[in-house]
Amino acid sequence: MGRVTERRRVIRIRDGAVSARPDTLVAEEPLEIRLNGRPLAITMRTPGDDFALAAGFLVSEGVIAAADEVQSIVYCAGATADGVNTYNVVDVKLSPGVEVPDITLERNVYTTSSCGLCGKASLDAVRTQARFPIADAPPVRVTPELLASLPDRLRAAQRVFDRTGGLHAAALFSEEGELLDVREDVGRHNAVDKLVGRALRDGRLPLSRAVLLVSGRASFELAQKAVMAGIPLLAAVSAPSSLAVDLAAETGLTLVGFLRGASMNVYAGEHRIALEAPAAQG
Repeated sequence: MGRVTERRRVIRIRDGAVSARPDTLVAEEPLEIRLNGRPLAITMRTPGDDFALAAGFLVSEGVIAAADEVQSIVYCAGATADGVNTYNVVDVKLSPGVEVPDITLERNVYTTSSCGLCGKASLDAVRTQARFPIADAPPVRVTPELLASLPDRLRAAQRVFDRTGGLHAAALFSEEGELLDVREDVGRHNAVDKLVGRALRDGRLPLSRAVLLVSGRASFELAQKAVMAGIPLLAAVSAPSSLAVDLAAETGLTLVGFLRGASMNVYAGEHRIALEAPAAQG
């Protein structure tokens, strides 16, 4: 199985001084996800939590929503011509009676951080496929001060990033700010899938009382994954895309961007942010 990190020789130049030294790099390998034996998608990922990644991907595609809908997830032996198991191909076998949407089987995509459909069609697809409407009974309420504390806590939990500087991270927090889980990957969408897949396999979906924090920007795809897992609040340290904001407004997702220190922008779902009432004007 591929390792999380690998070593490579580099030439280092610092203030005119040249030296040769080994450097630690984040590993990146393809993972092919098969569904009931049929190729479904290929994603470039950091090896590790592959079963959770596959399960989380299927949640975000609207194929599954509960652990008992999966009969098995296995690495495919003999994935190469010489019969060697590369640990880069996983097959998800659904439980008997679980319906597979035709569009999912036909998608057969190469996934990247920017994959997904475009415009209104993608918004409609998420709205119709979501099996966990974002609940507000009672609504999650978090303070700006709590949100401001989360990026530093995420950064402190990034063990591989400290060695490589080359990984994205995603974390789940409780509404009280407790760190529930954190995953790292070369792709931020994979890190979220690993979180969601682990929650599915532990029987914790929907994540209706959780806050999802992602490093980097908030794309439509990440907002989609939050909605499909029933997560009510998505925060990102960088900018959201316009389509992510549209999806948040359509589904009731709270979307926070540019979460840096005490500063942040709330793009949708501001009722979940415990804001002080503005001072009365004289």
